[in-house]
Amino acid sequence: MGLIHRFIAICFLCCTLVLALSAHAADNLQAQKQSSPVVRLSTDYGDIVLALYPEKAPATVENFLNYVNSYYYDGVIFHRVVRGFVIQAGGYGFDLYPREPGAPVINESGNGLVNKPGSIAMARTSDPDSARAQFFINLSHNKNLDATPTTPGYTVFGEVVEGMGVVRKISQQPVKRAGIHQHLPRQPIMIQKARMDAHQQADL
Repeated sequence: MGLIHRFIAICFLCCTLVLALSAHAADNLQAQKQSSPVVRLSTDYGDIVLALYPEKAPATVENFLNYVNSYYYDGVIFHRVVRGFVIQAGGYGFDLYPREPGAPVINESGNGLVNKPGSIAMARTSDPDSARAQFFINLSHNKNLDATPTTPGYTVFGEVVEGMGVVRKISQQPVKRAGIHQHLPRQPIMIQKARMDAHQQADL
């Protein structure tokens, strides 16, 4: 009986420890969301609200907010819409004339955040440290975009907390080829404005 009692006690302690760790992780996630800067993208199809994670990608979040606060994203279009993959914006205006971005930002893809549905990440060239202003919202679990122990990925720095229906609606629009653009929506889809959302930040 003594062995059985000890076994039960050990099992109870293990379960208690697991529950405590789970609660701690949940509290940390909630605290992270409460302190997250929030940006609202007002698009032709409705609003998309983004929570950003500076503790995971400090340089990338600072870079993105600099563009938001300078109104850089006002009037840009979603110039790349690939159903089941991503919707991408930040590089071109309504007339397809390229915007002039600032300096590149360092790659922070090894931060533990992954390219899952609703996550927002920076677009870049083959150079890992070439991201500037263009960003994309993932529509699927795009594991091929994540960092590996030997290869940098695409830096995730936040996620959609409101408006995934808008994201999906944008992703379903018909596209065409036009010059260098392979997946350009037939009808332009504009980000009318991008703004910090202080009220939403307090309520997350």
